[in-house]
Amino acid sequence: MTSHTPTTTAPADTARSQAQPSKIPGKVFGAIIAAGLLSLSGVTVETAMNVTFPTLMKEFSISTETVQWVTTANLLTIAIVVPLSAMLKARFRTKSLFLVANLSFLAGLILEIVTPNFALLVTGRVIQGIGAGIALPLMFNIILETVPPQRIGLMMGFGTLLTAVAPAIGPTFGGIIVSNTSWRVIFACLMPVVIISLILGITCIQQISEIRKVSFDIPSIVLIALTFGGLIYGFSSMTTKPILSIQVGGAIVVGLVALVLFCTRQLKITAPIIDIRTLRNLRFSGFVIAFFLQQVVSLGLSFILPNYLQLADHSSALVAGLTLLPGAVLGAAFAPLGGHILDIVGAKPTLIFGGVAAIAAMTCFFTFGHNLTSVAAAAIYLLYMLGIGISSANIMTTGLSHLSGKEQSMGNAIFNTAQQFAGAVGTSIAAAILAAGQAATSDIAAGTANGAVMAFGVLLVALVIEFVDILRSLF
Repeated sequence: MTSHTPTTTAPADTARSQAQPSKIPGKVFGAIIAAGLLSLSGVTVETAMNVTFPTLMKEFSISTETVQWVTTANLLTIAIVVPLSAMLKARFRTKSLFLVANLSFLAGLILEIVTPNFALLVTGRVIQGIGAGIALPLMFNIILETVPPQRIGLMMGFGTLLTAVAPAIGPTFGGIIVSNTSWRVIFACLMPVVIISLILGITCIQQISEIRKVSFDIPSIVLIALTFGGLIYGFSSMTTKPILSIQVGGAIVVGLVALVLFCTRQLKITAPIIDIRTLRNLRFSGFVIAFFLQQVVSLGLSFILPNYLQLADHSSALVAGLTLLPGAVLGAAFAPLGGHILDIVGAKPTLIFGGVAAIAAMTCFFTFGHNLTSVAAAAIYLLYMLGIGISSANIMTTGLSHLSGKEQSMGNAIFNTAQQFAGAVGTSIAAAILAAGQAATSDIAAGTANGAVMAFGVLLVALVIEFVDILRSLF
């Protein structure tokens, strides 16, 4: 990658570094934007749909537990598809994969616009999940394959920016649509974006890596489905079912057993879907753990703060959304800037500064959690997102720099799989802790504040563990 970042560089990577100029060709930008717009659309839909739940419950006469499948089904599909990305990349042409992803996403949008019932709406979200699950790792694979090594950090940050913007605009976008027209318009508005992505992809995506025959190991794919099906369903059910119930404890046990069997099988077969041996590289695995913890904390916090502001501070939904908007925009803006800084000064300054800023912000949330105003929450969240923006993409970039070129697509699959699973874990744990605080008292405002403070404490501990892990991996 760069001379500032410790790296195990394969001979092919060295040759590429010496042969390639630092200028990024226009077609490379176009290919990255094509895959990035598809990933952006996927995350935008997911965050925008969260504000439509009350409307969907009324229109389709369904319960809170049922409506969650709009998100859970999509998240589960993505979590199953993402681990297959390294195998798909090896077996199929990049442009062919992109076309499947784009057309699947487009088909899902059309189905969701015209759906007459909730079952077909969920089916549309599953079809979209196939497209989004292919698109996200594909974007980073394009960056790793086509961008000159001197600009990897910048473009990894740019790729992160495309997906990081979505949580900032999704809830506001969804709220405006639902308040003024039908929830179906959310999907209609994204169709032009996906079509632009399709045109860019057809025009700009080029084949770099060599295609080779890779067999699909059906037992491994089944075990992936059981692993993430069990774990995501179990964690998602924590807010409505007891921990020792079949829906929570039973599902998590099934997921963990399937995970052990999956890892065991990957060590025995000649063409593993995810090469577990990659994690024997302790520096790489350290950054994977740090990335996972950071994602858990960020997604947990994004669930806690809107609920806190509405239930404890008595702010409106619009004010709650606008309170988080400046921090989300700052974090998104710093993603490519943080990557550029990494290219110049190396990994240590960016990751240490980012970790310290995030810990300082979470300490403030924990300390002042009983008396947070929307202004204070906005200011502290700005500090937190500054730290996350400058470090998140760089954790991934630095972790991948410890792998050879042939291993990086596998490493990319591992990082993206960790990110998807972190989404379910972070949101579910935060929701469970918040619900426990609310259940302890009849005063919903006080209960929400108490639950939020407990959750802030748990997230703070996770951030400290992440920071220690990063220091160990850096030094």
